[in-house]
Formats: sequence, structure tokens, C-alpha cells
Amino acid sequence: MRVDTTVVENNIHYPTDSSLLGDGVRVLTRTMRKISKLTGQAGAKLRDRGRGVGLRLLEIARAARGKAQPSQAKMKLAYGRLLNATGRVVGQAKRFSKEITTGVKYSLVPARQVVLEGHRQLLDEMLPRVQQVIRQTKARIFHGDSRSEGKIVSLFEPSAEVIRKGKASKPTEFGKLVKLQEAENQIIIDYEVFARRPSDMDLLLPAIDVHQAKLGRVPRLVAADAGFYSAKNEAAAKAKGVKRVCIPNRSSKSAARKREQKKRWFRNGQRWRTGCEGRISVSKRRHGLNRCRYRGEDGMQRWVGLGVIADNVINVGLAIGKQSAK
Repeated sequence: MRVDTTVVENNIHYPTDSSLLGDGVRVLTRTMRKISKLTGQAGAKLRDRGRGVGLRLLEIARAARGKAQPSQAKMKLAYGRLLNATGRVVGQAKRFSKEITTGVKYSLVPARQVVLEGHRQLLDEMLPRVQQVIRQTKARIFHGDSRSEGKIVSLFEPSAEVIRKGKASKPTEFGKLVKLQEAENQIIIDYEVFARRPSDMDLLLPAIDVHQAKLGRVPRLVAADAGFYSAKNEAAAKAKGVKRVCIPNRSSKSAARKREQKKRWFRNGQRWRTGCEGRISVSKRRHGLNRCRYRGEDGMQRWVGLGVIADNVINVGLAIGKQSAK
């Protein structure tokens, strides 16, 4: 058995505070414009602040290029204006939603009233997210706190996580952590999309249990990278019946441990483990697991599952072909 984790990114743009605020203004204004077309002049009138917000976004982009104190002061000033405009749009969206609920804004045509209710639901869904973006922007820009509680990186994919796996080419990714677990013949026997990123160390023993449940026996050899290592994991895996636990301990200074990791079986196991990297690369390039094109957490589960099925269809076919050739 070999196991590794990777990140499947959500289909979102790179998040910045200003772009998230701009997205919020754009979506709320667009929805209120549709409501106004259905209800006419009834209730509150729409004031479109899109142009002013666009100018604030340009000011922030220009100021962000400079690291000097005057540029930073200009950026804070522009952010203050942007936050003020966004807050006013949020207040207006709340009034629109309330007036639809109380019947101030309505349509005599039943079909249009159903559409109007759909727009109200969209406002009610987006308003808390935009308010969260306002809070986290204030915390970062004016208080230097970049780890505010409930932080979101997309209004359209609020469940997307900020994940850093130490890649030089892409230090920060925005999506979900996915576990891919293989047995012989490069066949993925289990995958999991995690709602919240766990430690790789916590995934090893459940992976062995899954292997035993699906294949009827514990694996003879377990291979993984150093992120899965702990002395507790190694001892528990051997207690379950695993003969060879091939997981390097990078931090050990023990001479005995270093000799163990230089043995032929350990080196061969680690060479076989690197196939996980190839499986992940193929899954991303050939089956689209680099970026999820479906929306929502259910969409992510479906997208990853279809990618795993597609990869297994190919590898099962190749394995059957090899057996037939013999």
C-alpha cells in the first residue's frame, strides 16, 4: 500500500481583499438590478456604486505596487473608501431583501414572483459572505491580522481552504486536500476529500484499516512520505500485521534509524512510493484533478470521484491485459 495527499483547487481567481470586495459589490448590485426590473419603482431605489468601486480597485492596485510609506498610506485610504462603499451596498441589499419578504417589492405575475424569491434567496446567501469579507479586510488592513476567524477566499466557494504544502512553484493553493491510496498495479483503492485539512500523520492508520476492509488483509508493505511518520504510527502499523513500514523519519538523529533507512528493502520501498507522485501528476493532467470545475462541496466530491474512476478504468484494463498476455 502507498498513500499520499494532494490539493485539488477550486475554480476561483487568486483572492485579494479588494477583489473579494469587488466581487461582493458586483454580485449584490447585479441581483438588485434584476429585482428592480421585476418590481419597477416600488420600494427602495437602486443606487449603482459599481463605477466608484471600480475606481477604488484601480487605486488599490496602483498603490500596492509601491512599498514606500506614502503608497501604503494611499492604499489604506483607498481601502477605507472601498469598505465604505461596500457597506452601503450591503445595507441596500438588506433593504431589498426585507422589502421582498414584507411584500413591498412584488410582482403580480406568479412566475415572476417565483423568480423574485430566488433573487431574495441569493441576496440572503451572499450578504453574510460579503460581511465576512468586510470583517477580514478590516482586520488585515487596519490591524495587521491575517488570520481572522471564519476567513473565506471566495464568495462563490466559501468552503475553499488556504493550503500550503511547500511547493516552490505554487506555495499557496486554494481548494481541498485529497488523499489517494493505491495498492498493486497502480489501482486507487480509496480516496477521500477532506472538509478540513487534517495532518498527514493522522491518515496512515485509517488507510491501513481501509486496505484491510477492502482487500481482506493488511498490506505487507506500507510506503508513504515523511509527513506520515510518527513512532506511534510505525508501532501501531506493525501491531496490525504490517511487516514493512517504509516511512522515513527525517528528524531522527539515531544511528540505528539511519542504518534502517539505508537498507535495501527500505530504499526499494521508497522508490516504489514515488509512484504516488506520478499517479497524482497523471490524475491532474489526464483526469482534471488539478482544478475542480463543479461548484460546492458536493461538486468537489463528484469531480474527484469521477477522476478516480476514470484513472482506475485505464489501470484495471492494463492489468487485465497483462494477465491475458501471460
